[in-house]
Amino acid sequence: MSSVLSVNVGSPAPNNGKAAPTGINKLPTSVIEVADPGPKRRGPGGAGVSGVRGDFIGSGRHHGGSAQAVYAMAREELDHWSRELGRDLPDGMFGENITTTGLDVDAAEYGDVWTVGGAVLRVSAPRVPCRTFANRMGERAWVRRFAERGRAGTYLAVVAPGAIAAGDSISVRRSGSGLLIASLLTAWMGDVAEMRSALAHDDLDDESRARFTQQLATRGT
Repeated sequence: MSSVLSVNVGSPAPNNGKAAPTGINKLPTSVIEVADPGPKRRGPGGAGVSGVRGDFIGSGRHHGGSAQAVYAMAREELDHWSRELGRDLPDGMFGENITTTGLDVDAAEYGDVWTVGGAVLRVSAPRVPCRTFANRMGERAWVRRFAERGRAGTYLAVVAPGAIAAGDSISVRRSGSGLLIASLLTAWMGDVAEMRSALAHDDLDDESRARFTQQLATRGT
């Protein structure tokens, strides 16, 4: 059965000497409340807005907002990297709000709807690895390695707000969009064919559409 193994929230923490703190250091908690945070935006100190109450988002320019309201990662992927790196990776280590078990998160299609605890969520955007994530991991060429693996979990938009706790079941209703979240990650990492494929989907989120359109125009393709 697919279920929630852990729910995790981040507090402001030092970010490798940068002035702005980061919220990637997420720790398990008993329950989270999720709701649509509205558009991506920057608040005081450049902080963003999370769909998880009390969860700190350090960079409102790159993270947060409706399409990146909640981040889910499979425990099975954490276990893979734990074996690969030869170290323990606790729930929340990758900055995820929901650590799942028994669910192939990376086989999710854009638009899939998840009923999780008392909330309804929608698969909305890929998790694109960044320098802050690399700093947290402290592993050589981490962004490239993580992206090449192609199993980065998924961001979720909040369709209906509610509470989510460890042990809650996850029910998935497939969208039939045919657009794998893993393929969207490949597009974000610069694959021209995947960008074109993604742009063919009318309900693609505005941020992805703008990025892919600009990237293709720049390349003249």
